[in-house]
Amino acid sequence: IDLPRATLCNWSRQVAEAAWPLADLMDREIREGPIVNIDETTVQVLQEPGRAATQKSFMWVFRGGDPQRPVLRYQYHPTRAGSVPLAYLSGFKGYVQTDGYNGYDGLGRKPGIVMVGCWAHARRKFHEVVKAAEPQVAQRKLAAEEALEFIGRLYRIEKEARIKELAPQQLCQLRQQQAKPVLEEFKSWLDKKAPLTPAGGLLGKAIGYALNQWSRLIVYLQDGRLRPDNNLVENAIRPFVVGRKNWLFSGHPRGAAASALLYSLIETAKANGLKPYAYLRYLFDRLPLAKTEDDYRNLLPPYLDPSRLNYLAA
Repeated sequence: IDLPRATLCNWSRQVAEAAWPLADLMDREIREGPIVNIDETTVQVLQEPGRAATQKSFMWVFRGGDPQRPVLRYQYHPTRAGSVPLAYLSGFKGYVQTDGYNGYDGLGRKPGIVMVGCWAHARRKFHEVVKAAEPQVAQRKLAAEEALEFIGRLYRIEKEARIKELAPQQLCQLRQQQAKPVLEEFKSWLDKKAPLTPAGGLLGKAIGYALNQWSRLIVYLQDGRLRPDNNLVENAIRPFVVGRKNWLFSGHPRGAAASALLYSLIETAKANGLKPYAYLRYLFDRLPLAKTEDDYRNLLPPYLDPSRLNYLAA
């Protein structure tokens, strides 16, 4: 059957509208968890009122809830301003993990919120120095490689913990014993290198980023539920980025909002060990019958046993 693209898009939007009660429940689950991870990426929306079609909008991703049963919530906004996460996390108390974008700084000033940095971003900046270094600047490459070795030592500790399947309290103790001395040594190294390195170069920027973010980068030591990086939410935003290369833009803000909710449901299903196709079939079969808040909550991926969907997985 040859179905027009507009028909398929309208169906997707209508499905999202029917599933909208799940969005409010997902938002509540995220705010009730101890940790929220945030990231954002660009998206182009053509028919935004008062804006040119070429202006960039943003898809924000929030990951939170029970760490063992996470929820991912995509939200379309026309802006990257810090007011977006501030509004979304109104009333939240706990850890918020992000990259170093200054739009998140407002969250760090809210009582009850502890900001956590991302070692993957710090590592990436030193890796860029190594990639870009030419023979005549080998000294900078060696310095960046030395920094990468410090960060590598931190991640080897995390790998050991995963192999041993340590509980959060045990992981916290391991980090205090092994990671904290490495961090203290790395901080001393950064303090010595900073005055000797031009701030405008790649190495200077990498060192500056690490020092500016230091108070947040070391927070993961204090709670075994935390990770040293923001990779969980970055991995969730990657499918959206890949998809964007194919569909390029959303035609209307309503379509962008519908897309955000559908991505939320699919990525939350994946994060909870559910096969997306089977989950969506299960959801669409039962969504018309849902009446109460409990009915809708029981349709969320964190509340579903994967074995209940086995007959739909084919």
